[in-house]
Amino acid sequence: MGMSSRILILSTNRCVIPDPVFPLGLSYLNAALRQSCHETRWFDCLTASQTLPQVLTEYRPDFVGISLRNIDDVLIRKRETYFQPLAGICSTIRRLHRCPVILGGSGFSLFPERLLELSAADFGIQGEGEASLPALISALNHGTDFTGIPGLVYRRDGEIVANPPRGGLAPVPLEFTDWPPHLVAHYLRTGGMLNLQTQRGCVHVCNYCTYPLIEGRVMRRRPPEMVADEMAHLQAAGAKYIFITDSVFNSSPQHVVETCEALLRRNLALRWGCFLRPQGLTPELMKLMARAGLAHIEFGSDSFCDTVLAEYAKHLTFDDILQSSELAHKESIDYCHFLICGGPGETLDTMQTGFENSKRLPGAVIMAVVGMRVYPGTALHRRALREGLIQADTDLLTPIYYLASDLSSDAVFELLNEFARQSPNWIVGDPTPQYAKLVERLRERGIVGPLWSYFAMLQRIRPHAVAVPHDETSIAHFSRR
Repeated sequence: MGMSSRILILSTNRCVIPDPVFPLGLSYLNAALRQSCHETRWFDCLTASQTLPQVLTEYRPDFVGISLRNIDDVLIRKRETYFQPLAGICSTIRRLHRCPVILGGSGFSLFPERLLELSAADFGIQGEGEASLPALISALNHGTDFTGIPGLVYRRDGEIVANPPRGGLAPVPLEFTDWPPHLVAHYLRTGGMLNLQTQRGCVHVCNYCTYPLIEGRVMRRRPPEMVADEMAHLQAAGAKYIFITDSVFNSSPQHVVETCEALLRRNLALRWGCFLRPQGLTPELMKLMARAGLAHIEFGSDSFCDTVLAEYAKHLTFDDILQSSELAHKESIDYCHFLICGGPGETLDTMQTGFENSKRLPGAVIMAVVGMRVYPGTALHRRALREGLIQADTDLLTPIYYLASDLSSDAVFELLNEFARQSPNWIVGDPTPQYAKLVERLRERGIVGPLWSYFAMLQRIRPHAVAVPHDETSIAHFSRR
């Protein structure tokens, strides 16, 4: 029988644009710790009613696990970073209550050594924490060797050592206790949705993407009945809309079919959205997803020009994108395409090709950002080194963006904004303060799901209104949709 410990699990995420996101990673950790007979308490920096010092003094945890979700906003003009509070949080814990501090989360997994050093935390876990965190706690409780734990980041003789993570874990089933009711209520009220994961890993090789680094390249699918159980839990907890956080939900037709059929057997009243790869979809698959409740698709298309798609290592074509869009439109599913403009291979001509191609996509919303954020370990990172944009010792915690050599971010923004003025279905760059106000009002009226479709509809109704209207009538119109 293991030794039971009190563990404070802490989410540092404070982002609320485009929506506040329930810290799902903590649910999986909570389930794993619960299965190992530990007691947990959550501290969510976005929603906490008490201060961290109050919770530390009152709860007196044996361990604190801190999750860092994002490094930065991935917006070339703002370049806001989110890791700075880690050092302050760790020193607060150290000052008030001496116990081991363990870092984790997707953001931490990208810069494990740097963030362990910056934060002065005791340990870190890169990649999945469900097996490694209980293993570390057990080793520390029993005074046994922890140096072989997969994904563990620790100090040895003054040097930081990072063990490679191990994927392929058996999925941990979630129960009601893994979604604290006060947090669920907050995120339903402010974000209009909850989230779940049906699989981990990513087999694709997009040149900039960190999913394979964080989750591994091997797909680990959760049993369809387990996914359906969790959907039913979330519906019982008050959710009307779920976002599936998989890197791409359509990793295989079989996965889509089995998951959707499990959902249909439950006869749930939930609508849901997901990320899809715009390739390999069929009329039958799209129909099945629509029947199972799919309401919004976010396609990671990245470009509408074949030469740029090849440079981005997308291994798909604009024809795939067009066909996928037509299938979604035919089933009356709202969909958007995310574009990264100005990356490798982009020119003014390829952008023009993309604009012309976008006119062929029926009912699409298009969300475009400028420049490609360089993260360590990606193909883009290797390219940036080869081309002299960065050196081996460049600190990538501070955001650096790749732009094709003949382009400037101003030129790309200018071109995008000019096209967007004639094409109200395009949303360019950072969300505006007006968009944030619109989101708040729609959520207050109980609107659920992603709101980009409302923004696009507003632009279609009032093509010359860049700002969102403040009159109640327009908002009420959206609320009835």
